[in-house]
Amino acid sequence: MLKKVLYTLFIPLIMVFIVGCTEDSSSKKTEEKKVLKVGMELAYPPFEMSEKDGTPSGVSVDFAKALAKDLGREIVIENIAWDGLIPSLKTGKIDLIISSMTITEERKKSIDFSVPYAQSSLAILANKDSAIASIKDLNQAGKKVAVKKGSTGHVYAKDNLPNAEILVFDKEAACVLEVVQGKADGFLYDQLTIYKNYAKHKDTTVAILQSFQDDYEYWGVALKKDSPLKKDVDSFIKKAKEDGTFDSFANKYLTDAKNTFDELGIPFFF
Repeated sequence: MLKKVLYTLFIPLIMVFIVGCTEDSSSKKTEEKKVLKVGMELAYPPFEMSEKDGTPSGVSVDFAKALAKDLGREIVIENIAWDGLIPSLKTGKIDLIISSMTITEERKKSIDFSVPYAQSSLAILANKDSAIASIKDLNQAGKKVAVKKGSTGHVYAKDNLPNAEILVFDKEAACVLEVVQGKADGFLYDQLTIYKNYAKHKDTTVAILQSFQDDYEYWGVALKKDSPLKKDVDSFIKKAKEDGTFDSFANKYLTDAKNTFDELGIPFFF
């Protein structure tokens, strides 16, 4: 009789323990799902940068925060070197890349992209004394072209400037410095970056902002292949373009550049 009573008491206790563990495990999984890990290289102001105290800031950071809020998730920004972004995405260290990344056919072989959220084209930051007025002027023997490793400017230079000497650097700042110091005749990068660096170095550089490419380049949010997030990310981008969210980013960070682009008749970024 005593064994029966103990058995009757013991079974409910086991059930409570199991249910409790299950609920706790489920709760932890729910918490994990609420975190959105976004990778970006915080070295590309005004899109991806850090404040003096190390706090991430810039267009892409505001974009990531707005996206996370729309998805009902907590945002975590992971500062990752450019070459490590795609490997980090593919191995699951991060959920998304929002880092001014151009959508290319080569990248689409291993990862997916959202619908485009920005458009741009390559431009030239030239040394003032280099007599560079167009991309043709760079494609000459003796001319030196600085490019950031892995960028679309790097790809373009390799494919289209066979006569020039291509100088490859890991950082944008190093490319700019080469031009400023006259060690390189030009630096190929997107229009906004070229404008920004010209504004800092008007005494030593000129900005050739008119596009020399047949088609625009488009930036997208990078995701793992077949990511279930893609549908929601696409939906947010379309909504943000319609409701003025992207316009607010431009007004906050890119006012001078937008005015210059409008004056030159160059389609703006967003």
